Amino acid sequence: MTRKYQVVGIGNAMVDVLCHVDDAFLEANGVQKGIMQLIGLERAAELYDRMGPAREVSGGSAANTIAGIAALGGRTAYVGKVRDDQLGRIFAHDMRAQGADYLTPFAPADSAEETGRCMVLVTPDGERSMNTYLGVSEFLFPEDIVPEEMAAAEWLYLEGYRFDGPECQEAFWKAMAAARAAGGKVSLTLSDPFCVNRHRDAFADIIDEHVDLLFCNEHELAAMYPAPTLQASLDIAASHAETVVCTASERGAYVARGADRFHVDAVPARVVDATGAGDLFAAGFLWGLTNGHGLEDCARMGCVAAAEVIGHIGARPETDLRALLREHGLGVGG
Repeated sequence: MTRKYQVVGIGNAMVDVLCHVDDAFLEANGVQKGIMQLIGLERAAELYDRMGPAREVSGGSAANTIAGIAALGGRTAYVGKVRDDQLGRIFAHDMRAQGADYLTPFAPADSAEETGRCMVLVTPDGERSMNTYLGVSEFLFPEDIVPEEMAAAEWLYLEGYRFDGPECQEAFWKAMAAARAAGGKVSLTLSDPFCVNRHRDAFADIIDEHVDLLFCNEHELAAMYPAPTLQASLDIAASHAETVVCTASERGAYVARGADRFHVDAVPARVVDATGAGDLFAAGFLWGLTNGHGLEDCARMGCVAAAEVIGHIGARPETDLRALLREHGLGVGG
């Protein structure tokens, strides 16, 4: 039976505000390089006032992944909270225009919190330092989860960042229960080492009980499963999740399933903005997986998609990803 959706993603519905800065700007404004920091609305306004010319694009980690899958022609839907304000309406339009279903009700226009935004400061080395005001995305409640939508998915894709929030973890459990009851599978991205440190026990519970496919980068993997080497951490992770996929920047990606291990080289690319590299890697991987490709080819597809997105500003694809996969001999039809 063909399901309505190949992948349904749940995460922080955000608008990215991207700006090129130098390291001196980060130091002068107390921004820690290369990680995601949570900030309030006042701090977001302060940083925005100090930034130079910026570009606003719809973002959010899982939303970027779902947009990437949709760009490849996948059947997708997304769940994430925005307010009925200008940025919220832009976000909803962009998701739907990309080809994904977006049915989450808006928070009312008079809500105390606004649509979430992430101030992405990109330094000349392509590294991004993210300062995130979660806004109403933090208030994703179990009632925002529609069980029928979850049951219609082959895969759920859960964003680790969304573990920050008063009832968000309960929303995840509700989504997983509905998907599992219908025979669906669950994937999770760890999102950020600091996120892992904040929610280690909750991550461990979900991974052990429900996660079929775990996405992470080498830093997140080391935070979740500390060990002397990446391979040792990977071995530990593989004893908790059926499949583990770990990206390692220019060293490519590592895949573990049971006793099997694969390594795929990165696709050479000039790094303009690393924002969304992991998100688009997951998009390529999940698209390959839901279209019957083997794990090694799925990882290659992820590397191709990641290389595309780091070559320009913003975390959504700007090139025909299907054409890029064909150029790399990855068996994608027209």
